[in-house]
Amino acid sequence: MKDVFCQIIEGSIPSSKVYEDDDVLAILDISQTTRGHTLVMPKKHCANFLDCDQDTMHKVFDVARRIGQAEISVLGAKGVNILTNVGEMAGQSVPHFHVHVIPRYALGEGGFQLTMKSQDTSGMNLPRLAMDIASAVKKD
Repeated sequence: MKDVFCQIIEGSIPSSKVYEDDDVLAILDISQTTRGHTLVMPKKHCANFLDCDQDTMHKVFDVARRIGQAEISVLGAKGVNILTNVGEMAGQSVPHFHVHVIPRYALGEGGFQLTMKSQDTSGMNLPRLAMDIASAVKKD
């Protein structure tokens, strides 16, 4: 069975389109966390950001950037959050790569919160952690 975004892309589920070209579709999220919350996705199915080829990923993020700029100029947003989730543990609810473009307004309008709390790193060997990650990074 196709995921909900594949069904939206093929037109069997209606959506409020913000942008469309041969490779990318952007729609308003039906759960508007803030006014203008947009989802940008490739038409080609990729399970998530890490599963996506570089060309497709670049096309999606280019559209996300352009939508963010439009939301600031047209909607009066004071900033935007641009994010993607990879895996259920990270909050990915649809197994199709997509980017959220979430406009942010003065006075905290909307129901979106993003909180990063630092943790005590005294028990971590940060240089070793950096080396471990760096050694696993693939170079193209």
